[in-house]
Amino acid sequence: MATQSCCGSSCAAPVVKDAAWHRAARWARALAWVSLVWMVAEGVIGLWQGVAAGSIALLGWALGSVVEGMASVIVVWRFTGERTLSETAERTAQKLVAVSFWLLAPYIAIESVRNLLGEHRSECTALGMTVTALSLVAMPLLGRAKHRLAVRLDSAATAGEGTQNYLCAVQAAAVLAALALTSVWSGGWWLDSIVGLGVAGAALWQGVQSWRGDDCC
Repeated sequence: MATQSCCGSSCAAPVVKDAAWHRAARWARALAWVSLVWMVAEGVIGLWQGVAAGSIALLGWALGSVVEGMASVIVVWRFTGERTLSETAERTAQKLVAVSFWLLAPYIAIESVRNLLGEHRSECTALGMTVTALSLVAMPLLGRAKHRLAVRLDSAATAGEGTQNYLCAVQAAAVLAALALTSVWSGGWWLDSIVGLGVAGAALWQGVQSWRGDDCC
């Protein structure tokens, strides 16, 4: 079975859904499960430490884990049973992943502005720094693997999930830097909110990209 591969406005050679394609689909589903387990642990620890430290960047990152977990559930749904070969399921999953990006942005932006105007100061947390450092290492590996599978599967949903992993890594790096900086420089309190605003903007843009299917190539 073959379908035409369309990424954005351009179309490539037809994608053959042979045994190799089905293996790639199983890998995409397995990696989505791995991500889901990771995001649950990351989200729980991040929320706990974000509240303890009063860090909106850490809280936003943890809430991002919840949204990324939703994207993983969507990909698992996409590549389960008869939906594996369904173009309708792919389009639905693609748009649901886009919506998951948009669910994240408003909260982070509002809280970042509120904390920036109120000159809210977060505290350093060793556990928060540890979990963000671990994500900084793991998330790019997952994101790269998913993007490779997305090209093979012609799946914008899989690509969107991988992009969320990259976004998580970028945010983890920024949060880690913000926590480290504020631990040695009290005047850097504003960096936490600036990081939050940057992540909110990135989430909005990636949602647009995912909705259009521009990530599939």
